[in-house]
Amino acid sequence: MRLRWQVGTLVLAEPLRISRSVMSEREAVTVELEHDGVIGRGEVVTSNYYGLTVQRIEAELLAARDVLADVRDPGQIPTLSAVPGVSAALDAARHDLIATLRGVPVFELLGAVHWQPTPTARTIGITSIEHAAQTARELTRRGFRVLKVKLGAGEQRQELARLAAVRAAAPHARLLLDPNGAWQPEQALRMLAAVQVYDIDAVEQPIKPGTPDLLAELAAQSPVPVIADEDAATVDDVRVLGGRVHGINVKLPKCGGIQAAREIIGIAQHNRVDIMLGCLVSSSLGIAPAVHLTGFARWVDLDGHLLLAHDPWTGIGGADGVLRIVGDRGLGVRPAVSP
Repeated sequence: MRLRWQVGTLVLAEPLRISRSVMSEREAVTVELEHDGVIGRGEVVTSNYYGLTVQRIEAELLAARDVLADVRDPGQIPTLSAVPGVSAALDAARHDLIATLRGVPVFELLGAVHWQPTPTARTIGITSIEHAAQTARELTRRGFRVLKVKLGAGEQRQELARLAAVRAAAPHARLLLDPNGAWQPEQALRMLAAVQVYDIDAVEQPIKPGTPDLLAELAAQSPVPVIADEDAATVDDVRVLGGRVHGINVKLPKCGGIQAAREIIGIAQHNRVDIMLGCLVSSSLGIAPAVHLTGFARWVDLDGHLLLAHDPWTGIGGADGVLRIVGDRGLGVRPAVSP
């Protein structure tokens, strides 16, 4: 078993502002596992929030390469990194490799005989009221039926005005909100009461992570369904929350990959909690593993590749608001034609 990787840069089509940062580009590490001439691929991206630098990623991959040198059966590849983002990339490459060797798409490995095209949300970052409305109009014109509006910066009146403009520009779209944990609990209750008039589907992690009991209390009082994101990073986190929130945002780079995501989904389903599938800004290669899990989700927010100026991979669609797996084996992605 051979492991190799390559570092590249992903540039966004326009800077994305959220409550805690602004991003215009990030590094991406493409991971390749090769067995008997067949290659499986995955991707891990750098992230200040998750403490992922290229140096840390490469150190983890170097350690994993030493272990993989002695592995002869792809089905026996162990967990190779305690760093979730790196683990998710290696896990994706393993699933891609095994599915390709068997001549089936990854979703069949996960027990889903069929997969169907799935609408995805598209993110509108923190921007001016006019630009937010213009973006909403353009996205719905292109076919998007779900929009996610970033909040958490600015006074309540200004944020509500921006949300009102988005709703007016996209009167029939499903709307999700994401303040990225920027609100205080009392502020969150005020905001969630105020946004009811805009017919909001759900809100992600409205308060700072680290106090799951407070998040659960907020969910019990909120007129809008509350989805745990950073407070539901691991299997243990999801067990602690139990059925006290309305949804769990499953991000593979956060939980460690497809295998860990399946366990989290199982626990959530047992507790009658709905699933959102989320992502980081990544290429189609980085988004693809989660696309194979969309059959388990109520909310799908897999638009990271759609925020890029140029996506180096293709195969999962989404430009018209609908994800489509094009390939018939593995993750189904392939290198894109250079612009």
